[in-house]
Amino acid sequence: MIGMPGKSHEGSLPPLSEVQRSLAASLKRDVVVLAEEIGLRDCFSPKLLEASLRHLERRFQGIGLKPLRETFQAGGVDFANLSAEIRGTGPEVVVVGAHYDAVHGCPAANDNASGVAAMLALAERAVRWTPERTLRFVAFANEEPPHFQTDGMGSRVCARNCKARGEKVAAMLSLETMGYYSDQQGSQAYPPPLSFFYPSKGDFIAFVGNFGSRALVKQCIARFRKDAAFPSEGAALPGFLPGVGWSDHWSFWEEGYPAVMVTDTAPFRYPHYHQPTDTPDKLDYDRFARVVDGLVPVVAELVGASAPSSSGSGP
Repeated sequence: MIGMPGKSHEGSLPPLSEVQRSLAASLKRDVVVLAEEIGLRDCFSPKLLEASLRHLERRFQGIGLKPLRETFQAGGVDFANLSAEIRGTGPEVVVVGAHYDAVHGCPAANDNASGVAAMLALAERAVRWTPERTLRFVAFANEEPPHFQTDGMGSRVCARNCKARGEKVAAMLSLETMGYYSDQQGSQAYPPPLSFFYPSKGDFIAFVGNFGSRALVKQCIARFRKDAAFPSEGAALPGFLPGVGWSDHWSFWEEGYPAVMVTDTAPFRYPHYHQPTDTPDKLDYDRFARVVDGLVPVVAELVGASAPSSSGSGP
């Protein structure tokens, strides 16, 4: 379950392309809006969650998509997911999602303004495609405690509604805590016994799934490694291992859908995880941009669109 196709990039990184430089600036703008201008957008701060939703609605509309709110109640309080989709020619759906809420007391620049920024950047590229599978972007509420892995989790509501509608979700990508990288030996930790098999430097992006999603994990990392000159690791692991199911992909597993988390591994690397110090200045936007650029052909392949290279050329 840890043997992955392709080979991770080794050695120095190539110079950023013009597309990647522009992407880095765009990613930073969205992170700053959510984590600095809006700030502590936890489930106890309805006005800040509403401000986040309005920002995301404006961003989707600016891209050329029509966002829709999926409202629900948790603990007697109203919350909303926000989705925008590019209709495909076939019956299947691919979901690309990220939670926009923050843990209490945390600006949540990396966890998870970074994932939301990545989602928006992918939507900007994908809006020009004509996919076979419908591509649905979803910003989820309530990933963080006290709703984490409960019926009040936004992605749990979303996945259950997909199932109730009889939708064929062929793949789900959870974009989770993606912007922190380190070249220091010992900067990367793992739940036991994974440290025997993976590098000790936190300089890579990870693709993580459960056993039921192993084919999707392999497909994603194979395509990423084909196009992106950036270190990557992948694994299909038991869902009960610490960290493996710690985001919105878990909700889709619960409904029997294949789902993968794309992450910098969050608490296993990021020293500011769930802390007031998780601020926009902690992220490495150049490396973050390389990752997001490398995800473009991954998503294109999943939806059956013409797959651009990670250099930024193509559709």
